[in-house]
Amino acid sequence: MLADRGVFIVADGMGGHAAGEVASEMAVRIISRELGSLRGLNDDQAGERMRHAIIEANAAIFDRTLTEHDKRGMGTTTTALILLPQRYLLGQVGDSRAYLLRGGHFLQVTKDHSYVQEQVDLGLLTAEQARVHPYSNVITRCIGANAEVVPDLYFGHLRPGDVLLLASDGLTGMLEDEYLAQILKGEGGPQQWVDRLINEANRRGGLDNITAIIIRIEPEPPAA
Repeated sequence: MLADRGVFIVADGMGGHAAGEVASEMAVRIISRELGSLRGLNDDQAGERMRHAIIEANAAIFDRTLTEHDKRGMGTTTTALILLPQRYLLGQVGDSRAYLLRGGHFLQVTKDHSYVQEQVDLGLLTAEQARVHPYSNVITRCIGANAEVVPDLYFGHLRPGDVLLLASDGLTGMLEDEYLAQILKGEGGPQQWVDRLINEANRRGGLDNITAIIIRIEPEPPAA
């Protein structure tokens, strides 16, 4: 996470504790490095920079799985957010999610790359059934598993008061969207909300790595 550059990244590793930690650390480091400065870029250029950064991270992690026996099978989800003037850009692979709370309406911006999401899209499962399905943690796309990866990109406008949540499935698998929204609408600010989300997810079992980043868009200060 590089908040000073308006870059926020959630990466949830897999392939055993040690290897998953390596994959997630590599993804954050390489993506943030390859994004560089986005000042002055238009949406197409920023989107291409995000795509390139994720592809570079995938190539580096995949190469390491080929050369280090104990790293075989490692990979990571990635949801990367860039804040641009009055808008945002998301790059996503896997099932870590981004949400937007605006004017009381809570929206999941990204779509999971998962088996159960594919079943929902086909009309074979409801969203409620997908949450408790035994294959709910099976993802269909991640960084590092294959030589190539196709990230999804999402653009959107930002307004003062908007709240953005990035979260691993260790959080969203424990707490329903309605509960996430309830906390973000509550008293306090981003740090208090993160603490409440993680505490509640742990209270309900804390079955997986729990990562949450919350960003609140403040009004621009008046010009001097």
